[in-house]
Amino acid sequence: MERDIFLNISPLDSRYYKSNRELMELLADYLSENSVIRYEVLVEGAIITVMEKYGTVPGGSARIMKKACQSITPEEVYEEEEKTRHNIRALVNVLQRKVSPRLAPFIHLSATSEDITGTAQALRMRDVFYRVVIPLCVKLMRILTDIGMKEAHTAQIGRTHGQHAVPVTVGFLFAGYADRFGGRLVKIAGAVKDLRGKISGAVGAYNAGSLIFEDPRKFEEDVLGELGLKPANFSSQIVEPEYMLDLMHAVVSAFGVLAQIGDDMRHLQRTEISEMGEKFEKGQVGSSTMPHKRNPWNFEHVKSMWKEYAPRMVTRYLDQISEHQRDLTNSASNRFTVEIITAFTLSVDRLVRQLPKILIDRVNLEKNIKTADGMFLAEPLYILLAVKGRPDAHEVVKRAALQAQKEGRGLFDVVEKDDAFREITMLDSWKKLSQNPAAYIGLAEKRAAEIAGYWQDVIRGIEKECNAFGETENG
Repeated sequence: MERDIFLNISPLDSRYYKSNRELMELLADYLSENSVIRYEVLVEGAIITVMEKYGTVPGGSARIMKKACQSITPEEVYEEEEKTRHNIRALVNVLQRKVSPRLAPFIHLSATSEDITGTAQALRMRDVFYRVVIPLCVKLMRILTDIGMKEAHTAQIGRTHGQHAVPVTVGFLFAGYADRFGGRLVKIAGAVKDLRGKISGAVGAYNAGSLIFEDPRKFEEDVLGELGLKPANFSSQIVEPEYMLDLMHAVVSAFGVLAQIGDDMRHLQRTEISEMGEKFEKGQVGSSTMPHKRNPWNFEHVKSMWKEYAPRMVTRYLDQISEHQRDLTNSASNRFTVEIITAFTLSVDRLVRQLPKILIDRVNLEKNIKTADGMFLAEPLYILLAVKGRPDAHEVVKRAALQAQKEGRGLFDVVEKDDAFREITMLDSWKKLSQNPAAYIGLAEKRAAEIAGYWQDVIRGIEKECNAFGETENG
């Protein structure tokens, strides 16, 4: 009987599993306990495969081992662990019972537990990122850059410190998201590519391997080569933790960009701003008591998930420390790494699904620019005045702006009637801005297109790398 998911303790395995079953099932192929066992036996199998090539075990051993690996289940390993109180020894015992007495002694020979678990962790992280996480991030990048291109010219009031600043464009805003998230994606892809394994024994010095192989370092390279990995430059009983730490840092910092997008989209849907809106689905409810409400809950959800999982990066840094060759203080904590990756991927997917539905309210965009009543043109006014040689240009413009605010007049009206600005108001550049303040966007339109175009090229390269990995795996 299938377990009732509402008996699960983690919301990831109940609420969020139910809301995105397809993606959660896909992630489970690489991040579940089933996958832990599957990847660990892959490593044990690769050891036997290379031993057969070396003539250390009888011919046909790799085939027999492969069959044993395919038949193993987490249940039998966990049952054996009840006796051994050691997960990898339990795995080895189960495998040994599934092969011939001639082959059994060679299973796990010269390896230590972390050769198996550390290498398996690198393998499944590599696979889930190349096959699921990075392709989904590429989809998000396409959406961000597409909006950046499409809305490159759409003027929007800029905001600093929660107040109106000078105008930008909607495309410029989204190009900024693309640049920030794209930079993190490059870091993620680079860290995945650099994940390492080890088959170097109990303290990483190839002590046991030296008794069996002429060149145990070459044996390690060959075993990891079977799995598509490289060995760490150095290892103790564990793989240098910095390889995985770099990946998790890239993931959590990318998660922060998602939270920024979610937070901005939430604020831009405020009643008093209303420049963007979250399209409601049929039957959707915004409030349990206020039928008129349309809450930006999807974007709020992304920020909320980030708030839960970003602090867990501290634990990843704590796991960087392992006394002497190794201790077990990261044994339990390390198992929760997969939850960070799961939450991050779910959040990427949520933005992939929601951002294309965002409604851009061009009427309110224009209204909010006009609400400023030209006050943001205090900046070009100051710049033009300073260029004319006025050392007190900033103070003069500030006084004019304060007068406009105090008297409830537009800045244009004050400036046009003030002899201090006579030389400026006669300039064609000022006349154009006074006629169309929204045109004061600097290079926002150009930069939005340039940045979006740049990242469209970059993500094509990242996508090719993922496809090449898939072809290698299938080949």
